[in-house]
Amino acid sequence: MRNLRIVGRSLLRFSGEDPLPLTATAWDPASNSVVCAFGPSESRAVIELKRLHHDRNNADGRLESIASWDAPCPLPSLSCDKILGLHHFSDTSTSCLVLAGGDIILVRENPLPSEDLIEIVGSVDAGISAAEWSPDEELLAITTLADTLLLMTREIENVANITMAPDDVNVSNHVSVGWGKKETQFQGKRAKALKDPTVPERTDEGVLSPYDDHSVTVSWRGDGQFFAISTIEQGKRRMIRVYSREGRLDSVSEPVDGLEGALSWRPSGNLIASIRRLSEKVEVVFFERNGLCHGQFDLRFTPEELQAPTTHLTLRWNSDSNVLAVNYPDKVQLWTMSNYHYYLKQELKSPENALETIMCSWNAERPLSLTLATAGSLQILEFLSTVTAGSVSSPHDFGVVASIDGSILKLTALRIANVPPPMSLLQVPLIGKPVDVSLSMTGSRLAVLSGSDLALYALDMTKRPVPTPELLWRSDAIKDQCPRHVTFVGDDQVSVLTDSWDEEETTLWTSKGDELFLCGPILEARPVSSIISSVDYHCQFVQFRDGAVHEVISDNTSGDFSVQTAMVNKFPSVALEVRIIILEEKPLCFGLTKSGILYANDQILVRNCTSFVVTPAHLIFTTTQHLLKFVHLAGMNDLEVPPDEPQKEERCRRIERGAKIVTVMPTTFSVVLQMPRGNLETIYPRALVIAATRRSIEAERYGEAFMTCRNHRVDMNILHDHDPERFMENIPTILKQIKRAEHIDLLLSQLRNEDVSETMYKETLKIKELAGKAKHSQPETDSKVNRICDAFLEVLEQPEYKEPHLQNIITAHVCKVPADLEAGLKMIGRFQKAQDPLTDKAAEHICFLADVNQLYDTSLGIYNLELALLIAQQSQKDPREYLPHLQSLHDLPPLRRQFKIDDQLGRRVKALTHLRDLEAFDEVQSYVLQHSLYQEALKLYQYDNARLDAITKLYADHLSAQSRHKEAAIAYESLNDHASAWISYRSANLWREALTSATLADLSEQEILSLASSLADSLSESKDYLSAATITQDYLSDLPASTKLLCRGCHFSEALRLVTLHRQSELITQVIDPGLAEASGNMTEFLADMRSQLLAQVPRLRDLRAKKAEDPLAFYEGTEDANSGNIPDNISLAPTNTTSGGTFMTRYTQRTGTVNTATTRKTSKNKRREERKRARGKKGTVYEEEYLVNSVERLIERINSMNEEIERLVEGLVKRGMRERAEAVTGAVSDVVEKCRDAVREIYPTKEQHDGVGGEAQGQINGVGASADEVLRPQGADATLWASIEEVGRKREAPVVKGFERLSLLG
Repeated sequence: MRNLRIVGRSLLRFSGEDPLPLTATAWDPASNSVVCAFGPSESRAVIELKRLHHDRNNADGRLESIASWDAPCPLPSLSCDKILGLHHFSDTSTSCLVLAGGDIILVRENPLPSEDLIEIVGSVDAGISAAEWSPDEELLAITTLADTLLLMTREIENVANITMAPDDVNVSNHVSVGWGKKETQFQGKRAKALKDPTVPERTDEGVLSPYDDHSVTVSWRGDGQFFAISTIEQGKRRMIRVYSREGRLDSVSEPVDGLEGALSWRPSGNLIASIRRLSEKVEVVFFERNGLCHGQFDLRFTPEELQAPTTHLTLRWNSDSNVLAVNYPDKVQLWTMSNYHYYLKQELKSPENALETIMCSWNAERPLSLTLATAGSLQILEFLSTVTAGSVSSPHDFGVVASIDGSILKLTALRIANVPPPMSLLQVPLIGKPVDVSLSMTGSRLAVLSGSDLALYALDMTKRPVPTPELLWRSDAIKDQCPRHVTFVGDDQVSVLTDSWDEEETTLWTSKGDELFLCGPILEARPVSSIISSVDYHCQFVQFRDGAVHEVISDNTSGDFSVQTAMVNKFPSVALEVRIIILEEKPLCFGLTKSGILYANDQILVRNCTSFVVTPAHLIFTTTQHLLKFVHLAGMNDLEVPPDEPQKEERCRRIERGAKIVTVMPTTFSVVLQMPRGNLETIYPRALVIAATRRSIEAERYGEAFMTCRNHRVDMNILHDHDPERFMENIPTILKQIKRAEHIDLLLSQLRNEDVSETMYKETLKIKELAGKAKHSQPETDSKVNRICDAFLEVLEQPEYKEPHLQNIITAHVCKVPADLEAGLKMIGRFQKAQDPLTDKAAEHICFLADVNQLYDTSLGIYNLELALLIAQQSQKDPREYLPHLQSLHDLPPLRRQFKIDDQLGRRVKALTHLRDLEAFDEVQSYVLQHSLYQEALKLYQYDNARLDAITKLYADHLSAQSRHKEAAIAYESLNDHASAWISYRSANLWREALTSATLADLSEQEILSLASSLADSLSESKDYLSAATITQDYLSDLPASTKLLCRGCHFSEALRLVTLHRQSELITQVIDPGLAEASGNMTEFLADMRSQLLAQVPRLRDLRAKKAEDPLAFYEGTEDANSGNIPDNISLAPTNTTSGGTFMTRYTQRTGTVNTATTRKTSKNKRREERKRARGKKGTVYEEEYLVNSVERLIERINSMNEEIERLVEGLVKRGMRERAEAVTGAVSDVVEKCRDAVREIYPTKEQHDGVGGEAQGQINGVGASADEVLRPQGADATLWASIEEVGRKREAPVVKGFERLSLLG
């Protein structure tokens, strides 16, 4: 649906006394100039080579002479020599000319001292019929008049000499499969059912065209690997030979009647184009490399053109294979293909009636730049492939697209009918071939600019069906000009840009009424590219070839004055495709260069743009990464390009590969894309849909916003979350606009406690974000659904809404979080009681919304049996089940019925309440025992002491049975049951309470002594020596035993106090001193063991970590197995998914390896075995590192907990004069503390060390670019290893090692 628009044109005529004809042109891509060859002619056997700088403003300086020489023809059969090929080598500034007489000439613009300016580097005595350089400029293919093929290098050295013999026709054995032929199409089961589709009804014999000029043509494929030659064989048929780069004959074409000499191989390589002339039509036919015919299209000759004598046609593909030039003697046609249809996009007339076919030459580096040359004139043109679309501003955005196809203009209003090309909604027949077309602001006018006139048509997109455009007026005021562009200003004024052969200036024309008037020339020193209207069609701009954009500020219709312009922007580089929007009363220019740079004024937005369009609210563009992006047009300096994150960003969306924008329709939130093949796709990007929804909400058009969300699957929560206060204030308006109860149900049912304006649909327009709504707190968000439902209920419960919105009231109750089924059922119960006819409808609706079983239980829970029966009737329940059940409940007294219902529904507390009301305390006790409702029963009977004691006794027995001895003992003691209490206290190891209760229980003295003895023993076993010593002294009166217990606990001060208190000083030497000696020895030995453990485990841990960093595979697979190479054959160490970023850890993490199931850890038995291995931390296993770290942590905890005990021991030793022992203990503990601190520094690295060392291993576990949460966690025994690796890789908090304060008396 794209047209070719002229964005650059230079027109030149060559005149003088006996001028030499222009015979050849060649592009110089390095300087973007054209090398022109003039002559020889019959009157002057001279060749002049000149360089044309077409972009220079000075006319005298455009044509620069390179060389001139005499060129007599060496062949008597030719009246004068002829240039068959001109090619320019930009790297050496050398031009190569191949002449029909056989000479090959090199012209060096900058020759070396040892080189000539003009040199004949080769000559073919027999004469040359055709020549063509390869695209890589390394080979020259020449055909001679002696039917031979020569291949020469760039140094003009012959590498192949091939004779084109008649037997070459046998090289290909063609088998046609009937591409696109009638024989291969479906014709019904009775139409030639048995005919072979590969055998056509008629076979071409290769009959020559009567207009064949017997020329020879050579054409290379774009990659330079093959070339084709078209020749006439023995005067009978024309044949195309395909040769390889080495000169090997690859294939020949099948016979085709009427085939002529035109030949052009499409650079992309899939088709070879030629001309076939039949009596009824002239076609461009295509061949494959194997010589088979593959498609064609008609050149649409009129009957007069078919009968008129004409010279041969030529073909030329452009460098990107998108445009095919068909050259006539008086015109050149440019054809493009889309969706397998060929469009005639431009027809360029020649200013003179030439005898020879117009010479066409495409620029190799600028695909849409070409030269058209005749003997006396030269046109240099540059085109832009662009879409001619209508307004993109609401409400006139009908999506009208105009596509030129010869003398037919195809119009499609994509908003009305999305007709795929090559079809169209309307076809407007035209008198001539259009050059450019334009649509007005409202889409009610269509301007068609042809080579000789301007026609204005009326469109009406509001009628159905859409009528054919009606011609309003036609003007031929520009018939002597060369029209270029047409555009609208407003809805009625038309502006036309024209060029002239006679004047080197570009003029502007404008319409007034139904006439076209000359405004005057654009007097700027730079060449004009195009005229552009702003997006709103209120302003007109002129774009120049150097990237400058000027606004037209003077529009004189008298023709006396020139057009006055003022510069508004200049792009850093040339941007041929430009869109302009007025923003903040200033023009904002967007331009797209050929390299994909998208500018906003002089700012680069992106460097990979492929197409773009500008609407009043957005800049929309596609990228080479196949993304569609949106940029808000909020301000000149607020153009924020979204990142390439289509999953997170609403302004970025993935599209099909190679898709480009056709047009945008903001009214319907749609963007139309065209795929590379030509088919259309209409999408509804979230950016447009959400923006339209926000605009509707801000305008309080909630009905429109709701339908937008419904049609485009947008979360309904945005209706509230975008502006909560406005939503809550306009609930009556929402009900009136949405109207249908089903739609309101849909809105209510999709509500959830989430602010989607901050999550899914976060505002991306900075201005609105800054001045937007205040963020809601988390509690407000968590109660959002209930607040909205309550607000709707407040309105819906009004009388006028009762009948039409009954189901909405029920929905509002059910949609609360949690669902308020009870309120909804109570409302239905009220309807049922009042015998309202809406009862059945309400019951049916609530059964649709919620689980029927839950509704049935809730109905029973409000003790409404009639409502429960109604709900059961709406369900799939068996009447034989629920009817007897409801009847049995109905027969019970009210309180008993309520107890029965609550018991069945599992509401035990309420059932217990009903039993209390029934005064059935025996049943209460049984019910409490059955369902463990002790606490609830205590609350119910807290003012009934007798029954409270009974319940407390039951609860105490229950606590004792559950081994909650402390609580049970307290309960017994509260009942004065000390006989039971002391037993529970003893079980709870509460010796003080146990002895107290035992005494209060009147136990005998012997029983109390026995109890005290057993308590002392148990406390001594649990190392609570202080408590054991207290019992021994207070209840057993055994001072020596008590003193020994205190010494075992290092409570030497307390031991001394007791001994002196009871006047038994001899125990100091008999008990305390030996106790000190024994304790110091034990402590010293224990500290030595700690030191040995640290000295063994820390170096081992260091070695393990070094091995893991050096060879992780050996570390995790087991050092011995990995080093020995004894890896089972059924285990692959390489991950199978090379794109997942996995590592050698894959077998233990992502599970994408090929480990055999026999070697995996997945069964529960293996898992338990693996957990035991992990707990043991055996040396050499993968669990050893974790075990060692945990072991050191436990040691540090132990030494920290022993500080007070060691301090008491040291103080006791010093008091008793055992300084050496005290120093030994102090030295040992100081050494262990220092070793612990060293271990902490080594085992627990700093953050930088952890990120550099441990982070690498952990990254290999999780995989490249994946977090631990994203990785698939293994199951079974693999999970044990996974947990161990995670624990090792986790950054731990280093434990604190408490310092030991040395006693100052020790020095």
